[in-house]
Amino acid sequence: MKKQFPSRRKFIRTVSMTVGGIALSPLYSFGCMESSQKSQNDQNKKLGIALVGLGGYSRGQLAPALQETSHCYLAGVVSGTPSKISDWQDRYKIPKENCYNYETFDEIAKNPAIDIIYVVLPPSMHKEFTIRGAKAGKHVICEKPMAMNADECAEMIAACKKADRMLSIGYRLHFEPHNMEMMRLGQQKVYGKVLSIDTANGFTYGGDPNAWRLKKAMGGGPLMDMGIYSIQGSRYTTGEEPTLVTARQAETNNPLFKEVEETISWELEFPGGAKATGETSFARNYSYLRATAEKGKFEIEPAYGYGGQDGKTPKGPMNFPQVYEQALQMDDFAQCIMQKKATRVPGEMGMMDMKVIDAIFRSVKSGKKEKV
Repeated sequence: MKKQFPSRRKFIRTVSMTVGGIALSPLYSFGCMESSQKSQNDQNKKLGIALVGLGGYSRGQLAPALQETSHCYLAGVVSGTPSKISDWQDRYKIPKENCYNYETFDEIAKNPAIDIIYVVLPPSMHKEFTIRGAKAGKHVICEKPMAMNADECAEMIAACKKADRMLSIGYRLHFEPHNMEMMRLGQQKVYGKVLSIDTANGFTYGGDPNAWRLKKAMGGGPLMDMGIYSIQGSRYTTGEEPTLVTARQAETNNPLFKEVEETISWELEFPGGAKATGETSFARNYSYLRATAEKGKFEIEPAYGYGGQDGKTPKGPMNFPQVYEQALQMDDFAQCIMQKKATRVPGEMGMMDMKVIDAIFRSVKSGKKEKV
């Protein structure tokens, strides 16, 4: 999906006016967007980000977003493919001393030009490079899913705390106004208590049959890749953490899915009584988040893509602008570091998603309801 967005000044001004009055529960507070202004010197400083992994998301979304940010910039790259490093050096004028491979990565500790590493690797590599980055004295953004399981997440959180480095997860939709409005409407009970949620996210896979997304040991499969958005949507709309899950995996004869599921569905039960049905697939194109509350329904569809979100409420269309979520996300984290404020998308949030995913996989295996 090609992102369409207005000029940077326009979208940031519009988003500030649109969502400036929203205040959520402590679990999903807006963090640094609402923090007090520091000195002009702090506000004008830009922190250097090194992208660790130069695949499609770094190339198509993060690098372009870093051309639009005000508080951070693309300072370096890390890749296991020398030809990629050369291409990125030429395209973005990255100094040779700011380029690393996986073996030389730890030398980044000596480089003051790099303040943040952004781990954009297959999930099986997230724990290693998050911990190595923290030990090297760098703050870390880690893409979702945070790790292979919740235990790995706990190790990553502990390592960053030990190193006194901040850890944030790449949950860009916490900076997207339609999804932010779902948080506000649900958590503030604008239309009464949320009774149920229906959500799905997936696409028809037609890519490389040897890609990591199809390899279980690398963290592949639609639940880890796409379903995590639906889990997040259910959590941030209710503002609660699910306690129970029931899940099932659809049978398939497609040889692409010999290691990972093709389609998986689940039901989450929340302590306030709400239930959320979810589904994800590499065989269906869908993306929606729908909530039914006591006094009406509100929804976004498409919900989770890199742009094009559209929503409606009992009062009519949401009418929010399309924004560059990744630029807002990275700028916010840079400001959090400079202002010593907590990020709204911390490692603990990523760990909770992995606890839910772990429980979904357990339920598929047991055929029973499982505790989260």
